[in-house]
Amino acid sequence: MKCPFCGILDNKVIDSRVSKDGSVIRRRRECIDCNRRFTTYEHIEEIPIMIIKKDGRREVFNRDKVRAGIQRACEKLDISMNVIEDFIDELERDLRETGEKEIPSHQIGEEVMRKLHVLNDIAYVRFASVYREFKDVNDFISELKTLLSDR
Repeated sequence: MKCPFCGILDNKVIDSRVSKDGSVIRRRRECIDCNRRFTTYEHIEEIPIMIIKKDGRREVFNRDKVRAGIQRACEKLDISMNVIEDFIDELERDLRETGEKEIPSHQIGEEVMRKLHVLNDIAYVRFASVYREFKDVNDFISELKTLLSDR
């Protein structure tokens, strides 16, 4: 590791600590040449998940976009931000575990709906209305009938 003060590559690690979630290691280092200390962080470099949109475009998976959609679906319901963050963490973990580098957006939408169906029926129907582009009340009724028959 290059010293940010003098540029020399020779230094020693004087302290290492693992983050609370175990995903990052913080290292305090001391330069052998100038004796100044600096901090480095070591983390796993993850390959970004690419999403294939309906029109064929590709973009990097964006947790913020997923969070916004789920928050809208859960608005005014008794669902905490911690639950939503855990939901998104689990979704992203599931996507990574597929081993695929590119995932169609419809696969993510269906997975979100499956997980919302377990979490909260109202959030599920709200999300489905946007995701499946309901055109009229008949689409809602059809989805509600499906929801009720699944019980």
